[in-house]
Amino acid sequence: MILRNTVMDNAKLKWIYLALLSLIWGSSFILIEQAIKGLDFVQVGALRITVTAIFLFSVGLNKVKLIKRSQWKWIFWTAMAGSLFPVFLFALAQEQLDSGVTSMLNSLTPLHTVVFGVLLFGVAVSKRQIFGVLIGLVGALVLIIAGANFHESQNYWYSIFVLMATLGYGLNVNMIKKYLNDVNALAIVTGNFVIIVIPALLILIFTGFFNDIWHNEAMQKALGYVVILSFFGTAIAKVIYSRLVQISSPVFASSVTYTMPVVAIFWGVLDGEKLSPYQVLGGVIILLGVYLVNKKAKQKEK
Repeated sequence: MILRNTVMDNAKLKWIYLALLSLIWGSSFILIEQAIKGLDFVQVGALRITVTAIFLFSVGLNKVKLIKRSQWKWIFWTAMAGSLFPVFLFALAQEQLDSGVTSMLNSLTPLHTVVFGVLLFGVAVSKRQIFGVLIGLVGALVLIIAGANFHESQNYWYSIFVLMATLGYGLNVNMIKKYLNDVNALAIVTGNFVIIVIPALLILIFTGFFNDIWHNEAMQKALGYVVILSFFGTAIAKVIYSRLVQISSPVFASSVTYTMPVVAIFWGVLDGEKLSPYQVLGGVIILLGVYLVNKKAKQKEK
């Protein structure tokens, strides 16, 4: 009876987590866009890691002892794939791409989750899921090509950096599910930032951030956006996400990218961003591919 109640609670809880992540991460793209107005992408990424580490260490440092010595190598790799490189790649991409476009490209994460699951983690895949991956890639090409024609002032080659970040996310979620599924979610995320906070601090020092911030109003304003982004979009969201992976499946957890673009585009429109009909079409095609990839997993979880 207790086990049955736990399963039922998890079935409800995963949808609550999914909704929270959609709202938080959907809002992250516009915060990054505002932050890079006063900081370069390297400083945004390093500052995001540093501020997040401060939040996490204040509440989760005692949880790190729950991580076994044999699990630290997977904490390292999940830190690289899911935290270190993506924060820099997204900030770099948004130096050229609007937040709404970036969020739609981020929807490729579930597709890459399936690809890595099959290639590296022995996850079974159906023909429908393979078809979904191909459709998603077509949607990404439509989105990129349409955007390059509609926004000639923007360099859509920067889409590659978003694609690289989603590859990292796809790898990260599979590693958490297979190798860290029994580890406390706060311990996983705090352990990740124990590993990457020193490199981030060194980056801030060598870029002169701590010298310039005191007399640069634009940097101070950008810092405010990064603090909000770090607390909600990284610290809180990553703990929720790690827990979501543990109580559901990698594909279900990564399907948060279904609704993130809706939130991101809403903020982007308020900020004056414009999308062509073909860009919207590309985003819809990506989501169709994600739906096909995710459909089988959803049916299994009912």
